[in-house]
Amino acid sequence: VYQENVLAADEVYQENVYGDAPPFISFKKIVRDLGSKIPLVSFHSISKGFTGECGLRGGYFELTNIDTAVKAQLTKLASVSLCSNTMGQVAVGLMVNPPTSGPELKAYEKEKKEKLASLERRANKVAAALDALEGVSCVRPQGAMYLFPSITLPDAAVKAAKRSSMAPDAFYALRLLEGTGLVTVPGSGFGQKNGTWHFRTTFLPAEKQIDNVVQKLAGFHESFLAKYGGGGEL
Repeated sequence: VYQENVLAADEVYQENVYGDAPPFISFKKIVRDLGSKIPLVSFHSISKGFTGECGLRGGYFELTNIDTAVKAQLTKLASVSLCSNTMGQVAVGLMVNPPTSGPELKAYEKEKKEKLASLERRANKVAAALDALEGVSCVRPQGAMYLFPSITLPDAAVKAAKRSSMAPDAFYALRLLEGTGLVTVPGSGFGQKNGTWHFRTTFLPAEKQIDNVVQKLAGFHESFLAKYGGGGEL
């Protein structure tokens, strides 16, 4: 059975766990604890998590239960590929080998704690603001950097989207971008349940900017419902 299956584990948000969410457990630990022989590729990156916050590019993957011939081909492929930039390589090195003693360790732990606490505050603030909007439901975030609220769109908005040959949530996201400059990703690109609409957003703006972002989003949503909420042809 394992000849046809490879487990690919994206573990880049292993440090971004908020509140009373369950702790991170790696797929490698599960595979080892179960004594499984399933091939596993574990991915980690500074491009997400708390180290780079999408601003740095660099990462690695670890192979578990992978045939030596496959490893040889991957090594060959890596040898003829372009490497990540120098800053990215340095950052990855620091991520996997953080300070272990002295003032560097204290500074690292302090900055890590503050950054993750800030991300959690931002996540909760944006989620609460979204959940307070009419027709919007957003669950409390437990980690990572994204929120995925569901939205109920008026019939007139759905019809307007159809006339524009767009999914309704894509129509909403585009109008949001045009009206506020805020970028979101329509849920229709994620294989959502038919008849439901969502959008994906981050909570990455600087903490001092979050209130302004929330106000822009709320103002747009109110005006969108005012325009399309009557159910008429617009």
